[in-house]
Amino acid sequence: MRFCRTLCVLMPLLGLPGCLSVSHPFANPGQEARRLTQDNLPPSRLSVPVPVPANAPWRPATARWAKDVVVALLGQSVPAVSQNPKPGDWWVRLGAKHAPDGGVIPRYAIVGPDGRVRARGEGAEIDRAGWLAADPDALNTVALQMAPDIAQNLTGIQAGLMHSDPHSLMNRAARVYFAGVQGAPGDGNVALGRAFYTLFPDTRNTVQTSAKGADYTVKTTVKIAPLPAAPKAKNAEQLVTIIWHVLTPKGQEAGAATQVHGVPAHSLDGAWGDVAEAAAQEAAGAVHTIITNYSGRDHKPLPPQTGADKDDDDMPLMHTSPTSPAR
Repeated sequence: MRFCRTLCVLMPLLGLPGCLSVSHPFANPGQEARRLTQDNLPPSRLSVPVPVPANAPWRPATARWAKDVVVALLGQSVPAVSQNPKPGDWWVRLGAKHAPDGGVIPRYAIVGPDGRVRARGEGAEIDRAGWLAADPDALNTVALQMAPDIAQNLTGIQAGLMHSDPHSLMNRAARVYFAGVQGAPGDGNVALGRAFYTLFPDTRNTVQTSAKGADYTVKTTVKIAPLPAAPKAKNAEQLVTIIWHVLTPKGQEAGAATQVHGVPAHSLDGAWGDVAEAAAQEAAGAVHTIITNYSGRDHKPLPPQTGADKDDDDMPLMHTSPTSPAR
């Protein structure tokens, strides 16, 4: 679940370096965003409620912990919100239990809109005194330690939902609308377009000339700019930048692959020839990667959860006393 990540890779188009930028925050994959129900992940947020009653004397301390968890989850690109879950929300139930040696083990459960626990996890054991005193550093450390595990479990939950959905990209090929190329000199627009249209399809991705029913749209732009000549250079050069934008049906960018290279000035003013084919071949692989990463179709589902659905707060999260006030 996806949470915005950037992956740079080498795209050696006749020596062209490139950068593959993949947006993947806990995202709704492609056209499946239109079909979200209460059984799918998540509407637009992951709620993290304060796990104690409003009149509990340790409410401020637990509220601080819940807020720390939200901030840590946002750092994992999970759209978490510190609030009580609303209808249709997925949410995180926080709690803790006694450790055999007298410490405290923070716990969490990921709960679906139907109230079922879909995943559980624990943080590292911390000192009981620091926990009961609601030490801010201890609470923040717990939140930072738990957040990656929560995010990973959310990814596995999403994978399980996709696995059971025959319409998801885990069970069918992605339908990609190729909107063409703009800005290239010579026959670049046509040559790049034809090469990409030929080289892109494989067993997991199809290409079409209509936006209707497409899971993603690919739009390509080419820019040519002069390069300052080196002091002893005999021939002027131009900088060629090709960007392959991959968009969701709502127009959001799922990722982009960029190819940049210096070429002899005006060498692409006519026929692109092998340059177009090399560029399209590298771009096809990059777009495959963007779609796979953004949709999450290669993620592995979580194993089935076992155990009774019960509250995870086996002990008070924090408490106040005459000698240990909450801060």
